[in-house]
Amino acid sequence: MTGLIMAGQLILGLAILVTLHELGHFLAARAFGIRVEKFFLFFDAWGFKFFSFKKGDTEYGMGWLPLGGYVKIAGMIDESMDTEQLAREPQPWEFRSKPAWQRLIVMLGGVAMNVMLGIVIYSSLLLFNKKEYLPANEVKDGIYAYKMGQELGFQNGDKIVAINGRHLERFEDLLSTRIMFGATLTVERNGQTLEIVIPENFYKTPGGNLRNNFNFIGLSALECVVKKVVPGDFAEKAGIRTGDKLLMVAGEKIISDDDLRDKLAAFKGKATMITVDRSGKSIDFETQVSQKGTIGVEYFIEPVSEKHYAMKRYTLSSALVFGMSDAVEAVVSNAKGLKQVFTGEVKPSESVQGPIGIAQIYGGQFDWGRFWTITGLLSMVLAFMNILPIPALDGGHVIFLIIESITRRKFSDKFMERSQLVGMVIVLALMVFAIGNDIWKHIIN
Repeated sequence: MTGLIMAGQLILGLAILVTLHELGHFLAARAFGIRVEKFFLFFDAWGFKFFSFKKGDTEYGMGWLPLGGYVKIAGMIDESMDTEQLAREPQPWEFRSKPAWQRLIVMLGGVAMNVMLGIVIYSSLLLFNKKEYLPANEVKDGIYAYKMGQELGFQNGDKIVAINGRHLERFEDLLSTRIMFGATLTVERNGQTLEIVIPENFYKTPGGNLRNNFNFIGLSALECVVKKVVPGDFAEKAGIRTGDKLLMVAGEKIISDDDLRDKLAAFKGKATMITVDRSGKSIDFETQVSQKGTIGVEYFIEPVSEKHYAMKRYTLSSALVFGMSDAVEAVVSNAKGLKQVFTGEVKPSESVQGPIGIAQIYGGQFDWGRFWTITGLLSMVLAFMNILPIPALDGGHVIFLIIESITRRKFSDKFMERSQLVGMVIVLALMVFAIGNDIWKHIIN
């Protein structure tokens, strides 16, 4: 059942992304009076398809191979490699008869649609799912620097006010890909301003991993919640119970688990006062501390920003602004990741995901929030990948059209046929690699 849910989410996500991408090409072509002969979700390879119907000049249908989709635009050399139409005289309704600027808009239509979809999804998630955020200026006590953060130059109480020279509005942006692929942070410390540089390979370090962001920096406002009291140990004898929140040691506020350990270590073999929060009431307990710096409790760390800081609700306008920013950041981080693949810093086998890998990212349980988060990301990734200057992709056609516009010379049909063939070989090789890598990582291994 888990596998079916994964596959179902993958197919649904692809159906949305592919349909809207091809709709972008379709609408742009029709706007300029260009005929669209076919509009297919998924490929009808070797002529096999689930269904099709014709309306006007266009055949609409659904193929069986869920690796993409296509629109067949009259008079254009595309993946169908239909060269017979090119042997005839150009017709007014054909792609090749239109001026370069119109053809350029048609080729950018799919990418534009995916970008708009990504922005809409990101904005909607903020407005309806996340609903609020923590303004950076609300963190008046500054950040808490964990060991990795201290090694980078951060100190407890630092106030981070900008990322790469841009004002920091949301605290959560400090724990995103805006930082993990390298950044320059502007910090206010004791009335002075300084800059701390995060290296480009920071995401490789344990503290830079997004799943372990508490090893980098965090909010000063954290609670150590007791999840177990060791029977017969000092904490139980003192009266500390499961569920108590450890607030202070000897009157000094606890701001992290590291901080708690350090404070207890200062009283090894001695007695000290522990202040806890129990059901909203502050209670003091005097307890002994072992020679190891422990009192006999197990605890977990819980961020409590919503209690200590004033959260700010997203409005329609702010959700749109931040949604656009998040969507653009998705493209930027993918571009940085691709750069590291080409420079050899990252192995392609570690970064490339095929259908199986993407299905596993969606997960075996259906959750609308997660589904739309991943689909929004994939929409931006699809836009980015399609605009790459590879023949057969939209980006390849765009490059040729820009050159044509500058030189005022049109590429020959023979050249376009050959470049399309080369591009198809490149794309097919990438698909084979991605699927083969998936099988090796997720099935064989």
